[in-house]
Amino acid sequence: MSIDVKAARRSPAEPAAYRWRWAALFVILAAEVMDLLDAMITNIAAPSIRADIGGTPATIQWLGAAYTLSMAVGLITGGRLGDIFGRKRMFLIGAAGFTVGSLLCGIAQSPEMLVGARVVQGLFGAVMLPQGLGMIKEMFPPDEVGKAFGLFGPVMGLSSVGGPILAGWLIDADFFGTGWRMIFLINLPLGLAALAAGLRFLPESRSPHPLKLDIPGMLLATLAGLLLVYPLVQGRESGWPVWSFVMMGASIAVFGLFGWFEARKSRTGGDPLVVPTLFRKRAFTGGLLTGLVFFSSMAGFTLVFNLYTQVGLGYSTLKAALVMIPWSLGMVVGFGLAQAVQRFGRKVLQGGVLVMTLGTLGVLLTVSLAGTAVTPWQFVPALLVTGVGMGLLMAPFFDIVLAGVDQQETGSASGTLTAVQQLGGAFGVALLGTVFFDRLAAQAIPDFGGVMTTILWVVAGMLLLTFVTAFLLPRQARQEEHAGH
Repeated sequence: MSIDVKAARRSPAEPAAYRWRWAALFVILAAEVMDLLDAMITNIAAPSIRADIGGTPATIQWLGAAYTLSMAVGLITGGRLGDIFGRKRMFLIGAAGFTVGSLLCGIAQSPEMLVGARVVQGLFGAVMLPQGLGMIKEMFPPDEVGKAFGLFGPVMGLSSVGGPILAGWLIDADFFGTGWRMIFLINLPLGLAALAAGLRFLPESRSPHPLKLDIPGMLLATLAGLLLVYPLVQGRESGWPVWSFVMMGASIAVFGLFGWFEARKSRTGGDPLVVPTLFRKRAFTGGLLTGLVFFSSMAGFTLVFNLYTQVGLGYSTLKAALVMIPWSLGMVVGFGLAQAVQRFGRKVLQGGVLVMTLGTLGVLLTVSLAGTAVTPWQFVPALLVTGVGMGLLMAPFFDIVLAGVDQQETGSASGTLTAVQQLGGAFGVALLGTVFFDRLAAQAIPDFGGVMTTILWVVAGMLLLTFVTAFLLPRQARQEEHAGH
């Protein structure tokens, strides 16, 4: 009888909830987990990879930067491909390509092949990941959408805790003599399972009014990103020749050309990759700047800290991964605290920045006082505080930034923010990795503690810049009424 009552209450225009929606959600979450793991694992594995197949210090930077940069430039276009050709179809193509990219990573025989395979992973990941959002909105009734999205936080938290540990364990275990290769090969059964489950459980879904592809816009954005990241990574090894500075200057010009092209496309009735009116809003441009500085500092710090613990302190891969557990647990705690104090809006975000800065200075103090005899336990308090601050910052970030844009601009703004998050990661790995290797190369006897101290001061400065730019953001996230909430 109760079922009949619910059916009677449903409006005639409201379709029935998709039968296999929860199974489909877990397929989407599995794709998110694969992406999160592959975004982080090379930070842990980089020294082992270089010891096995060779390469220069720049190789270590490219292992992360190639993935995040290709992901950044492909994300918005990936979402549009799903709108046009069907989200299930593009999800499956993306998952298949990501799995093939993982196989290519696992069998790579040279640094160049491995970096190229990371690009393949990033591009197909950019096709796979955006489809989940559209499918969730169509599969779930309004009173269940919040529950569905609510699972993303715990899954991301567990992935951030378990990912580095899993990578360290797989490398140390050396199954079948694969060493570091198993961190990529483990994606093969995961990817094949996601494909099989996706074929069975994901619904057919596409936008009734899809936007057209903006291929020239995507190419300009890609060129601008490469012109910025490539000279940062390769310029140091070449002695900072003139071409490295010319390329960085050219990246600014190409970003400007991209903005002009998008504005012209919008004026002539086309579908730009990024809605130009977004850049007239102080809140959105402030959000882009805040996100770029913050995600740059965190991605760069994570890479350099793992190099410091493994190369500088001689920690094993697994031991270096275990050192980061307090950071990850702190993030989970910070996310929880942010929910309890979310009414304070922007102040929560800025408070998180200050807490992170204190934690970073705590790591600096630990490195300075303990020297080369520092133990993993001595890092626990500072890394825990840093993680709590990061959780406090990240929890409200996207909602607060999107509060400053109009409703019809939300889709473009969300995609652009996510792309900037990835671009910031690539830039941070390039920048702080270059500072790290540059300082080491200038020393006759490597002083990893001194170099790490320099990096930590740079990170603290970037966090304080994040605090300042956050004043451009709206004070509160947009309050929206959702059915069933």
